[in-house]
Amino acid sequence: MSFLQWLLLMLYFTFFVIWIWLLISVYMDVFRSEDLGGWAKAGWVFLLLVLPYLGVLIYLIARGGSMHERSAERAKAVEEATQAYIREAAGAPSPAEELAKLAELKEKGVLSDQEFAAQKAKLLA
Repeated sequence: MSFLQWLLLMLYFTFFVIWIWLLISVYMDVFRSEDLGGWAKAGWVFLLLVLPYLGVLIYLIARGGSMHERSAERAKAVEEATQAYIREAAGAPSPAEELAKLAELKEKGVLSDQEFAAQKAKLLA
């Protein structure tokens, strides 16, 4: 096996991996898409099974632009859920604890009376 043949083999393997990744991404988008009904999903799956290359090409042309939007929305929802869980698990300080910290800062002279009142109103709102 010559060096050129080895390089071509690596190139083919790389394209094959990219193709599998693209096919899995399209299948995931089909099944996660909320704007497609059951028959539409079945049609896309059938097309992707029977004519995979052409099916992926058609899917990317027809719905490729919104694939990124749906993916970004899912990522944002996951991030928000993660942050909410972290805040819940970490135990956010109670308003009473926050008021005590503000009072301590006021006593030390870090906060003026107006800043303290503004922060207190914001905290209690």
